[in-house]
Amino acid sequence: MEFEHLVEVNLLDDPAVPDLSREEVWFGLLCRAEDPRPFLPGLDTCEVLTRSDTALTRRLSFGKLQIFDAVRWQAMDWICFESAATAEHPGGRLTITVEQPEPDGAALFLRFTYRTGLSETAGEDARYADYMRSAYHQSDIDTVKVVRMIAESTRTE
Repeated sequence: MEFEHLVEVNLLDDPAVPDLSREEVWFGLLCRAEDPRPFLPGLDTCEVLTRSDTALTRRLSFGKLQIFDAVRWQAMDWICFESAATAEHPGGRLTITVEQPEPDGAALFLRFTYRTGLSETAGEDARYADYMRSAYHQSDIDTVKVVRMIAESTRTE
């Protein structure tokens, strides 16, 4: 299954919601890499196994289910989470790209691009494709909410 969508970060038509900077959004995405628990309900623990300047590997524990993934990024531009398929997990890749149509403009979006091991055309997987797209979209809206909470908690008055 492959799909993508945009989530608006700054609500330009709602002045009551403070705008986030690209740097604040990026910091929130790095927080998702380091400790994804606030972003992934049901995640019990995340152990970072290896680390470099532009990547890390992790072990995610959802109860008895263990998922190993790799996270890579290009600072301020994109971050990619990739896990291999196992008997318990179909594997897949999520890339989140920061998009700012005008370099100094307030308009800021996150593009979520998914590639999973689920089939959209065959068997049981096909029945769940629409459900999964909807669930991922809601999760991505929630990601922006968590990024916003992180940014607001780190701002100085």
